[in-house]
Amino acid sequence: MEQKMHTPEGVRDIYNRECETKLAIQKKLSTVLHLYGYQDIQTPTFEYDDVFRKEIGSTSTKELYRFFDREGNILTLRPDITPSVARAAATLFETEDFPIRLCYAGNTFTNHTSYQGRLKENTQLGAELIGLDSIEADAEMLAMVVDGLKRTGLKEFQVNIGHVDFIQSLLEATGLEDDEMDEIRTLINNRNYFGVEEILDNRSVKESVKEAFHILPELMGGPEILESAARIAPSAEARLAVTRLQQIYKLLRLYKAEDHVTFDLSMSGSYGYYTGIIFRAYTYGTGDAVVRGGRYDHLLEKFGKSTPSIGFAIIIDELMSALNRQKISVQTAKRNLLVYTEATEKWAVSLARSFRAKGKNIEMLKREPEEEREVYEAYGKRSSIAGILYLRDDFKIEMVNLRTGEEKTVDARKHR
Repeated sequence: MEQKMHTPEGVRDIYNRECETKLAIQKKLSTVLHLYGYQDIQTPTFEYDDVFRKEIGSTSTKELYRFFDREGNILTLRPDITPSVARAAATLFETEDFPIRLCYAGNTFTNHTSYQGRLKENTQLGAELIGLDSIEADAEMLAMVVDGLKRTGLKEFQVNIGHVDFIQSLLEATGLEDDEMDEIRTLINNRNYFGVEEILDNRSVKESVKEAFHILPELMGGPEILESAARIAPSAEARLAVTRLQQIYKLLRLYKAEDHVTFDLSMSGSYGYYTGIIFRAYTYGTGDAVVRGGRYDHLLEKFGKSTPSIGFAIIIDELMSALNRQKISVQTAKRNLLVYTEATEKWAVSLARSFRAKGKNIEMLKREPEEEREVYEAYGKRSSIAGILYLRDDFKIEMVNLRTGEEKTVDARKHR
């Protein structure tokens, strides 16, 4: 039987500089969430299949990784962390009346076709605000997204905001069957408005509704488009949705986050559990959203706790791709290499302990007397090492900065 040494399709190894960068990005983002008062939670990588069942509205059952335990229960690798957090919150905070702020980081698994190079395993980092249905909660979430992306070094990005009730009201105003409304929603998501017009022209749909769909592509931009949206809103729910977006924008100005915000009234949620505002963040260098989020006021009801909620997930792998292509460097912890010989081992250990006590990362390598420094410099460059401390037998240290090329020689005995 052939031993498979490579990874399956859709997953990959992450190591050296890339892994350091990924962890540094996660640390920066987690810091922002903690500054807003969010507390960490870890949920299982797999759950009972019911947590992601069809009526939850998470991911298509065709794209789930499922398996059986010894008792015959169906288990599922999580495709989305929000339902897991909702399940945990409904259980652990069943009697809590005050808002619950939770944040997390973990991997998700989606068994989609990867012909477009999409990963089947992704790292998500996100936050959930449970127990508040208010414009203040909505604005806080959006402000965190903006602050978090800024903290990673991104400058050019946009958070698109929509509302489920607005697009749903337009769809319901057509009077079409559910399958036809789903088809129109798919066409809108693909920006195929000609396809939408073709369907509506072949059905007995009111002219005012057709006109609203005709204007829909124009309802993307700054806060000024909300007035146009209010004029074509087909129901009280749609008008309330527009009003809420206007109120959220006022708060975002207080957060100094408005420069990175646009509105898109054609947006519909990627997950079926969304009920209010929905949002996605985009930037250059990646073909997909780097952040997905929205309000899900009825999700916790599926797990026994009736309370409104809102959250988002940052797709770390997409964010890393964007940062790399935009040539935005992420500062990582410096790692140094201490090279020593048999004769200098005592001094080397003492020196390493001294540096580590000061919080400096030191890797030690013992060399043979005849080995040249260049061998270790080459290794250091391959391994993302910042600098080399080359300890000679005369107790002098040749200190080389591999990132700048600078070097100097000091007496090792001064660092005992």
